[in-house]
Amino acid sequence: MSDEAVGLRAGMRLKSQVCTTQVIVVRAGNKPVVLWCGGVRMLELGASGRGEMTPVPEQMRGSLLGKRYTHPDDDSVEILVTMGGEGSMSDGEQDLVLKAAKPLPASD
Repeated sequence: MSDEAVGLRAGMRLKSQVCTTQVIVVRAGNKPVVLWCGGVRMLELGASGRGEMTPVPEQMRGSLLGKRYTHPDDDSVEILVTMGGEGSMSDGEQDLVLKAAKPLPASD
């Protein structure tokens, strides 16, 4: 399988090949990204291939449902987990990070 960068676009839906993780691209970012989950490249939602790959044990730390992840070097990349799973997301070998919530303004 090729490790070429995928042209992510907002609204693109991807799935893991090694677990139940599914995501939607909220913001595509400024540079090409190779989005992986569990150490294996993710596929577009309609593509076949789930269950055919072996996960990398060190990359099986989990993806949290409803949480947003971003690239540590490019915060213009934003990925929303729509179905959680056992695999952790990365751009190749660089792990994506959980996006911090913005504080709400005081109401008093």
